[in-house]
Amino acid sequence: MVQETGRARPGGRTARTQEAVHAAVRELLGENPGGVFTIAEVAARSGVHQATIYRRWRSPSGLLLDIAVGEINDRSPVPATGDLRADLSAYATRLATGMTGPGALDFLRALIAAANDSVEELALPRVEQFQAMLDAAGAHELSPVDIVELILAPMYLRAMLPVAAWNGLAEAERLVDNVLAVRERRAVSRAAAGAAGRPGA
Repeated sequence: MVQETGRARPGGRTARTQEAVHAAVRELLGENPGGVFTIAEVAARSGVHQATIYRRWRSPSGLLLDIAVGEINDRSPVPATGDLRADLSAYATRLATGMTGPGALDFLRALIAAANDSVEELALPRVEQFQAMLDAAGAHELSPVDIVELILAPMYLRAMLPVAAWNGLAEAERLVDNVLAVRERRAVSRAAAGAAGRPGA
């Protein structure tokens, strides 16, 4: 059965608050291509009190990151079918394809901008999606950090530095091969360590 993980959307008043704030941020960004806005401007435009915005998003960069995470979750859901190669390939291929579209680097820019803020929980849903994919495949040798380091980071770096012709689909498969090779190497090392620790080994 094909399953794709995704961020649970808030409901009721929380959803209305989020929608109003996100809409206000997008309007302000449209009016100011430089991407500079204040919480006070968002509050005035959205009708949501500043204290509420500060409590939930903490800063303009936190707002940008929340919007970017939501958009990337919608655009590129993480499969969790139990077939790790197929899931990684589907995810990496969508990611590579999206790198050539408008706003491809918005998530990375938002993450960098929010690096000094305590906004880990805004990116947590994506981490949980990676973990769900690994759990479905029984890939206990890997962690979400491995997906970030072995697929996300090199893909974004390559998109930022278009120094030569790039075959995104071929690159996606190469990165997936790297992840699976790391998993296999760790499994072998773990098995060898276990055998060495047994009596009589």
